[in-house]
Amino acid sequence: MRALNLVIPFSLPPVEHARDLLAQLQSPAMAKLLSRASLKSKKTGSGLDACLPHERWLAGHTSDNSPAVSATLMAALGLKNETGYWFVVQPVHLHVARDHLVLTDYRQLILSESESKILFDAAHPLFEEQNQRLLFGSKDYWFMHADSWADFRTCTPDAACGHNIDVWSPSGGSSREWRRLQNEVQMLWHQHPLNESREQNNQPRVNGLWLWGGSQANESSPGLHTLASHLNNQHPAVDTSASEPTTHILDSLSSAALADDWSSWLHNMNAIDHGYLAPALAALDSGKLEVLNLILSDSTRLVHWSIARNSFRKFWAKPSLNRLAT
Repeated sequence: MRALNLVIPFSLPPVEHARDLLAQLQSPAMAKLLSRASLKSKKTGSGLDACLPHERWLAGHTSDNSPAVSATLMAALGLKNETGYWFVVQPVHLHVARDHLVLTDYRQLILSESESKILFDAAHPLFEEQNQRLLFGSKDYWFMHADSWADFRTCTPDAACGHNIDVWSPSGGSSREWRRLQNEVQMLWHQHPLNESREQNNQPRVNGLWLWGGSQANESSPGLHTLASHLNNQHPAVDTSASEPTTHILDSLSSAALADDWSSWLHNMNAIDHGYLAPALAALDSGKLEVLNLILSDSTRLVHWSIARNSFRKFWAKPSLNRLAT
């Protein structure tokens, strides 16, 4: 069976804005697909989960921890096979609120490879002093070997984005050691010339690290491969003629939704409809594709819709976007 899974984070509009947004949304392919779709599953999180619903779906796990993606992401970035337990470490900007720090969207950091390497080289000795090995993977992703911290509960940066980091920071038996190490890095970077230069250029300071994605070096799964490829900005074209089921993440809505930028959200939703959903609809209609699964989500909800080719016999079904307001 030729099947395609399209995972579209933040495609479910917030309840309080759904009516107005759907009235403005121009997504005819989505409307037609949803009118013929069968509901496969619907889940709602607490809002305090360690990962977003689509991240949990991709990882295929039920534990309240971030997806165990570090080893798979390391391999995707070309780092040689390692042993032990590893975490993803991301340089981030922490916004100083009135009485706490808030994690901001890492996509908005706009950190270059050379800038990231400069900060990595500055922080590296502090990790060595704590007997924690630190590897550079890319401008966005570093990796830390820490077998003694394998009991940490961590949260993905998207799950924690916009929230008080005190609630979302790693917790576990050695979490104080991590907080101490992060504080040392923050103090080191506070007066770093790179941050002074970024501030003068109206760019956010890099003033924190986010730890997540812990896994054993050999831990992997198809869903983690998809997630790692996405994190590594490897986005192959959607092939509706592939003989095996394939999964693609369409993540152009996340930044807009996290920033409450609903004008950009509408624009990007329309682009997804034109660039991805319309071709998938045509592939279903022609028989090149037999099943299309739409995995639609926001920060707490996930709905799995399935559209089979034979569902187009429902000629009476009127195209509608109302199911996005589920």
